[in-house]
Amino acid sequence: MEPKLANEPFETSREVKRSKLKTVATLIRKDWQLYSLLVLPIIYLLIFKYGPMVGNVIAFRRFMPGGNIYGERWVGLHYFKMFIHDPAFWNVFTNTLLLGALSLLFTFPIPIIFALLLNEVKNKRFKKFVQTASYLPHFLSIVIVAGMILQLTSVNGSINSLVDFFNGERINFMQKAEWFRTIYISSEIWQGMGWGAILYLAALTTIDESLYEAARIDGANRWKQTLFVTIPGILPTIVTLLILNMGAFLAVGFEKILLLYNPLIYQTADVISTYLYRVGLVSNNFSYATAIGLFESIIGLILVVTVNAVSRRLTERSLW
Repeated sequence: MEPKLANEPFETSREVKRSKLKTVATLIRKDWQLYSLLVLPIIYLLIFKYGPMVGNVIAFRRFMPGGNIYGERWVGLHYFKMFIHDPAFWNVFTNTLLLGALSLLFTFPIPIIFALLLNEVKNKRFKKFVQTASYLPHFLSIVIVAGMILQLTSVNGSINSLVDFFNGERINFMQKAEWFRTIYISSEIWQGMGWGAILYLAALTTIDESLYEAARIDGANRWKQTLFVTIPGILPTIVTLLILNMGAFLAVGFEKILLLYNPLIYQTADVISTYLYRVGLVSNNFSYATAIGLFESIIGLILVVTVNAVSRRLTERSLW
């Protein structure tokens, strides 16, 4: 009997694994129509997301256009040393950090505040109108948004006409490096505020009304109800979106900046993604651009893992 007892934990674990596999197989057979819908998304991820990751190998190999797609020869950390000692890279890296920090500081909390304010509106028609009007900018093409920004900020644009009306001096905003960050963040707020508030408005509907009734009985006014009932109710959503946004902290909007910037404002407008575009696609230095992109991705991964760990420790909420 002793040998059987010695093998019993191993046999039990195997049986548990088999039962789990049978359960999964049963679920797939039962709802195979639903699981079949996952086939195309999985194929898309494999081909367009995971497949291209193999190309990161050229960050460690010298790539020549027309040659081997995985590079001609191994060069190790040569390209990483190049951008570490490149002053131009650290300038764009600093710009990316500043724009990412400003975006997180302003574009992340404003949708929360907007959702809380919109939740207090009692007139349903006015509420729907405001929601629709705030959603619309999100659906505008980046090209249209960039064109609107350039038109509004031009010397003869609406903003300068207003400045001139108050006897101010007209400013060529898109030729002044110090104005770019203000213009970019303002456009991000305008374009994403309404769309970003959707998830928070949905989260607000899940809060139990009895909590508000209990708060009112205890003498809490609207501000205290928001502070002690509403915000804790949507806190899981806030934490989840904050962690996801940290992953894209360095992925500042490439398309919009590419359409807006010019050599006169490179000092504050040039970011990692636009620098990669010029170095990789325009100058054909693909290995160098891949090394910088890999560096950016590693930093994004570190930020996500760190924020997730901090959130789990402080709020007991996390993605994993």
